[in-house]
Amino acid sequence: MHSAPEELLPKNEAERRALEQKAISLPAIALTAREVSDLEQIMVGGFAPLRGFMTKAQYDTVLRDMRLPSEALAKEGPLFPIPVTLAVSGEVRLPQLGGEASLTDEYGNVLAIMAVESVWDADPKAETRAVYGTEDPAHAGVAMLLERGAKKYVGGTVTGIKLPVRQDFKELRKTPRQLREHFKKIGAQKVIAFQTRNPVHRAHYEIMTRAAAMHGAHLLLHPVVGGTKEGDIDYISRVRAYKRLKQVRLTSNATLALLELSMRMAGPREALWHALVRRNYGATHFIVGRDHAGPGADRTGASFYPPFAAQELVQKYEAELGMTIVAAPEFAYSAGKQLYLPAEEIVPEDRKTISGTQLRAALRRGEALPDWFSFPEVLEELARAARLEHARRGVTIFFTGLSGAGKSTVAHVLHTKLLEESDRQITLLDGDIVRRHLSKELGFSREDRDENIMRIGYVASEVTRHGGIAICAAIAPYEAARARNRARIGKIGAYIEVYVSTPLSTCVERDPKGLYRKALSGGLRGVTGIDDPYEAPRTAEITIDTKEISAEDAADTILAYLRKNNLV
Repeated sequence: MHSAPEELLPKNEAERRALEQKAISLPAIALTAREVSDLEQIMVGGFAPLRGFMTKAQYDTVLRDMRLPSEALAKEGPLFPIPVTLAVSGEVRLPQLGGEASLTDEYGNVLAIMAVESVWDADPKAETRAVYGTEDPAHAGVAMLLERGAKKYVGGTVTGIKLPVRQDFKELRKTPRQLREHFKKIGAQKVIAFQTRNPVHRAHYEIMTRAAAMHGAHLLLHPVVGGTKEGDIDYISRVRAYKRLKQVRLTSNATLALLELSMRMAGPREALWHALVRRNYGATHFIVGRDHAGPGADRTGASFYPPFAAQELVQKYEAELGMTIVAAPEFAYSAGKQLYLPAEEIVPEDRKTISGTQLRAALRRGEALPDWFSFPEVLEELARAARLEHARRGVTIFFTGLSGAGKSTVAHVLHTKLLEESDRQITLLDGDIVRRHLSKELGFSREDRDENIMRIGYVASEVTRHGGIAICAAIAPYEAARARNRARIGKIGAYIEVYVSTPLSTCVERDPKGLYRKALSGGLRGVTGIDDPYEAPRTAEITIDTKEISAEDAADTILAYLRKNNLV
């Protein structure tokens, strides 16, 4: 077992109070939830040997080589495949290089002090290509990166003051030092870690228990409870299911502990990262599953990464990791033999599986799931969560398209129809009205347009959070701004993007506000579709063309989609 990583926290209460007093006088940077999770792992040693948010030199070598810079010229630096960065907007006041800044959570609670060693311009597209191998916003990791809207990155070594307060499941939240002490106390010489962001069903159970038995190792069930992927089952419900599973099925030779980590959905690179983190937490073995940390399918239905790419990459570095990497086969249920086997050993007609999408749909509809798929105690918790989610699940319907495409008209018709059949609060956020009231000081630069869409998204997210229906209609010409809204709202409710794809020629003929006439005569600049681009959605749930169908028919199409997906 590797030596325990160093914690970057005060040694005593007097040191902590002195650091807090020092932090008060420093410029403050408020972190996002993801950055708070990252800072926590930096301070407890989960990301060792990383000792702060990455500098430009560290960031560049991680993107290029999956390593931190080497301290010796003739030697490669330590493995580290995922960039851990602190993003700031143009409004944040930063000290000069060599100065210090306090790092706070979103409520202003001081968590650490950072020595500002590096500041540089963010390049999200270059980062997505290097880390994810794609710029496609259908990739969950790419969408998360676009959501950040980073203008600059700032990096440097951190001095921890205190860990974020986590009130939930306190008994399951263990630092690397605490877990290592636990393994030493129980005499676990070998520890095999199992990573999951989903509930543990029968197939997962077979994988991890068989691997533990095969290697004579103590099982560490170590689920992530930071940010995951839009559509994943909420972590509270997952942890309740893990606890029930531990009580009923894993009563001995297993430890359940939570990992505060925001996933990147980076596939092979992330699998290697997960192994490094689990090594810091005391694991000697690590299970890498099929399509480990994969983001799902692209728009064509194909996976972003080959199914065994993650296993191949992590096994390549097994010796350097100093861990035993267990490449888990895909398990499926054999109906004929009534047991789980590697999928390749079962003929297709005898193989039974249920996908995550099918599971969530069945839970939403209240359908019973077969015993061969999961355990009763797990399904009971998930069914309970699905009932609660359905009762409180809010919806945002976001219309985007050119001026004159028919967005507002269809949105108003839909609003009226929903009022007739729904007992929920329904809020209509029309772009023109928002401009007159919420965003009246904004112009039409790209930055101001993005800010306007962010404001609409914030209001819609609050409506959605409280179980209402928000109908938004705005041109919203830029993909990145729309992706940020999708990521924000998708975490708390349903997000339905409606692309009103009416052709520019039809919009110019309609020209309800006279914008196109002025633009074409040279009297107005910055008109979307004329001299400013419109980036058409690539992931819209619904596409309508009001040149081909009436506003009422378009609204009925959207209503049918909402009913089909049990959203109204």
